[in-house]
This record gives sequence, C-alpha cells and structure tokens, in this order.
Amino acid sequence: MSGRVEIEYCTQCRWLPRAAWLAQELLTTFEAELSELALKPGKGGVFVVRVDDEVVWDRKEQGFPEPTAVKQAVRDRVAPGRSLGHSDKPAS
Repeated sequence: MSGRVEIEYCTQCRWLPRAAWLAQELLTTFEAELSELALKPGKGGVFVVRVDDEVVWDRKEQGFPEPTAVKQAVRDRVAPGRSLGHSDKPAS
C-alpha cells in the first residue's frame, strides 16, 4: 500500500498548527487509503504537501491551500475516481 503523505511546514513561521490541522483532515478523509502521514519541520516559508514524494501543493506557487483542494489532489493519487461527497467539484 502506498499513500504516504508528507506535509513540510515552516517552523520559523509557526505553521505547525495549520499543518497539524490539515494532517487531521487528510487522515480523517483517507483513513483506509493512507499508509502514513508525516509532518516535516522546515524553514524559509515552506508549506508543501507531497504524496509518495510527488509535490501536490506548494504554498510558494499556489498560496495556502483550502482543505478541499488538497483533499482532491491527494484523492487523485491515492483513490482516483472516489467521490469526496459535498467537498467534490466536477472536473473541468
């Protein structure tokens, strides 16, 4: 089973609470699909979400993520085709 998620967050910016909250959201949504979720301390304003070492969200390029956007990006890698219910938006 793959499905390892890593959230790298900036300790200088005090973004641990944001990273931990996002981790909780992902673990709740994908409890059967994720094998691991890691919080990785970083520096320099980093806030990056990776699935199996692939960057799916980078704050420097995309801004801070809404949980729904990250859930969709993670879902597309660990459970393609799965509905996220009311959080899902139709593919464009």
